[in-house]
Amino acid sequence: MTQRVELATLRDRLAVDGMITDYAVAVDDGDWEAYRSLFAPDGRADYRSAGGIEGDAGSVAAWLARSMRLFSMRQHLIVNRRVRFGILEQDIGDTARVQADYINPMRFADNGEGSAGSLAPDFVCGGRYAFGLLRTDDGWRLREVVVQEKWRRLPERTAPAMID
Repeated sequence: MTQRVELATLRDRLAVDGMITDYAVAVDDGDWEAYRSLFAPDGRADYRSAGGIEGDAGSVAAWLARSMRLFSMRQHLIVNRRVRFGILEQDIGDTARVQADYINPMRFADNGEGSAGSLAPDFVCGGRYAFGLLRTDDGWRLREVVVQEKWRRLPERTAPAMID
């Protein structure tokens, strides 16, 4: 590899990593406009393994907006990111695949303890994301997000029902 190619690859890797971070921040902050803006026009997300839905970015953002109201605190930790660049129409580096593990502690909005209660998370889940990205005229965008939830820990008390 030439230095120019190595530098371009490094820049792409940083941009892709930034997209994954922006994804986590948008979900944790409930910024659904920012969430939708991360996706390519045909982008889709699949949260079925975590009890959610699969669909286009707008539909999934609307579902997340309703579902995430259950939680007063969310904090995605996305780690062990493996980035692989692919080829689209013989132009090297137009696509990227990212596999990344996650742990997601959350706190139920109505925990029955009032404001004096613990701020510790009472719902924690973990698993793996599979992200597919596409280089567009506007930079890297998500083409696909697939959540592969592997485990979850709920509080001993009954949790509020998830929203469909």
